[in-house]
Parts: sequence; C-alpha cells; structure tokens
Amino acid sequence: MKLPLALISIVLLPACPQSQNQKAGFGLPELHTIKTATLGPAYSCRSRDEFRSGYKQTALFVSQYSDDRNSPDLLFNGACGSADYFEASTAGDDMSLIADLGTVALAEVTAHKAFNFKDVHAFDLYSRFTRESPVVDGHTYAVLINKSDVRGLVIVHVSAYEPNKKVELQYAVKEYQLLAVKSQAEGFDWSSRNQAPCPQP
Repeated sequence: MKLPLALISIVLLPACPQSQNQKAGFGLPELHTIKTATLGPAYSCRSRDEFRSGYKQTALFVSQYSDDRNSPDLLFNGACGSADYFEASTAGDDMSLIADLGTVALAEVTAHKAFNFKDVHAFDLYSRFTRESPVVDGHTYAVLINKSDVRGLVIVHVSAYEPNKKVELQYAVKEYQLLAVKSQAEGFDWSSRNQAPCPQP
C-alpha cells in the first residue's frame, strides 16, 4: 500500500527540473522561479572608497556569467538626497531597457504580459521601456536585457525600499540567453549622426 501512495505523491509534486546550465559553467539562472535580493546603498550615494570597490551590493547579477564579467543586469542608482532609480544599461554598447508595470503581482507577470499586462490592444496599455525608471515601493518592473552577448527578460518587484539606503527585491527570470555573435557591423557610436551613403566608384 505504501508504494502506490509514494507514486501518487511523486506525481503530485511540482516539477523542478535540474538545470543543465550549471554544468556548462556559465551559472545561468533558473527560469520562472522567484528569488530575492537586497541592493544598497544607491550606487551614486557612496564614499570614494566604496566606488573603488566596484558595484558591490548596488547591482543585481542574475547569472554567474554577468557577475564574472562585472556586467550588472540591473543597477540601483541615485545621488545622495536625490530620487533613486533603476538603470538597465550600465556600460559600453548595452541597450537594455526597463518598464514600470505598476502595482501588479510578480507571480502574474508572464513574458507575454511583460509587454502589455492587460493583454488588450490599446497603445496606452503597452509597456513603456526606457533606460531608467524611478524606484517605487510596491511596483513591479520588466527588465529587457540587450547586451552584445546576453539577451534576457527579468521581472523585478520592489518589496521594501529605503531611499538612498536599500531596496529589497523579488525577481524572476523569464528568458536568459548567451549569444555567439557571428558578425557585427563596425562603427557603433552613441553620438554618431546619420548621413547619405558614400558614392559608389
């Protein structure tokens, strides 16, 4: 009698597959699993010595890969006495963006709903992605990671917040890929203007 009960309990348990990413040595995150992190103080509200020590606890790294490269997936920033904000792009040619979804439950945000939580085709309901977004207690954010070697989507919820001092987060990674770039057009620059093509010989 014990054997059938054991089999039933195994069937009813939620599936938690072991990640193959850890074996690959990249330390990629487990998808759709809620985790916690505490960031602080705000990156720009630190002493000179703290700046010399790098990001420390001011940034969220959702993979060992991004941590090893000192390339944050999200930064808690703000000058002392000023409003704090989340920053998605921190260096180089990063084009990561963040959208404030408002007071929605983290567990309810799917990859699909990250772009339009109400799933209604109305332009004012689509998520507005920007490079930075103010930190608001109780709000949930969608972070679209777009780096030269990483593509991903992370949902972040602010569960507690002390201005300039710390922010407590719950987050879930919805997508995370390491990219192997085959080729790249040369000449990227943040301030280059557009011009007519060069005449052909």
